[in-house]
Amino acid sequence: MTWLDEDLTAFRELARSFCEKELAPHQERWAQEKQVDRELWNKAGEVGLLCLSIPEEYGGGGGTFAHEAVLLQEQARVGDDAWGVAVHNGIVAHYVNSYGTPEQKQRWLPKMASGELVAAIAMTEPGTGSDLQGIKTKAIRTGDSYVINGAKTFITNGAQAGLIIVAAKTNPEEKAAGVSLVVVETEGAEGFRRGRVLDKIGMKGQDTAELFFDNVTVPAENLLGGVEGQGFIQLMQQLPQERLVIAVSAVAAMDLAVQLTIQYTKERTAFGRPLFGFQNTKFTLADAATEVAVSKAFLDQCITRHLKGELDVTGAAMVKMWTTERLGKVADSCLQLFGGYGFMTEYPIAKAWTSARVQRIFGGTTEIMKEIIARTL
Repeated sequence: MTWLDEDLTAFRELARSFCEKELAPHQERWAQEKQVDRELWNKAGEVGLLCLSIPEEYGGGGGTFAHEAVLLQEQARVGDDAWGVAVHNGIVAHYVNSYGTPEQKQRWLPKMASGELVAAIAMTEPGTGSDLQGIKTKAIRTGDSYVINGAKTFITNGAQAGLIIVAAKTNPEEKAAGVSLVVVETEGAEGFRRGRVLDKIGMKGQDTAELFFDNVTVPAENLLGGVEGQGFIQLMQQLPQERLVIAVSAVAAMDLAVQLTIQYTKERTAFGRPLFGFQNTKFTLADAATEVAVSKAFLDQCITRHLKGELDVTGAAMVKMWTTERLGKVADSCLQLFGGYGFMTEYPIAKAWTSARVQRIFGGTTEIMKEIIARTL
């Protein structure tokens, strides 16, 4: 990885130690409870793993996206898909840092860095997925406040979030120009209600939830950036990093699937010899290992470009599409080599396979990525 240096190598040791100690042992329980322990966020804040790439003046780590990537790699390496730190660190914190007023940044980022506040972003609605211009949630200015009405779904960190950036229409008559981002602090917010934590086929330990806003009143100063109608532009500007975050996790998960399968096929025997001894097994894993190597090379190129401020919307769409599609293919072929055991939930490959499926959907579906790429052809 061309973007790694000594500082990141040292940081990886911290991230690895934390993930092995605080994430790996709790996977089964978190899957049953549909959320991580709330104290996990505080523990992560104490050791400096939250808001890694946010300036130190706001309580962050003062690092770069490379630090975020290392943490995501180590999270995936231990097989965790429950902790929504990618959304908290790599997405929501950067909305606040990029568009928040100095007062908003000082108000929210230090609490996000400590773990006092868990953050979420609420874009998707029950009737609106990728078409963000068509959202129905409204935030109407009334005096010195905004009154929010609407519903959101598929919200990562939804059950635990104390700070939620809500995409809403401040001008319902407009499409993109009517969208703004309004921050809801959930403690004591009358009219705010969390629905059920959704029952998913994968990522079962992640608190993906429904959220409801019934005349939720927030101060006017909670409008992110302080200017109405900027929400759609803000969303579009941040989506490349969101898609790169997904690609980092996808490649790390792909690598884990291959390593698990190599180990299994060398230990498991059939017809008197290890499964790895059969040509089909070796050829399948050779294909899978090559997919990982190519995906890593492309991802590293994109991370390097992003660190230089050069990753564009098209490049982010390409890496998101490529890596998530490859993850699905690799996880499926690896599961096949486990035979019937691959279908058993106690085997990590089953978890890797089910969790892989949604990565081609969230952050923009594969079909939307193709649309974005095609616009530049």
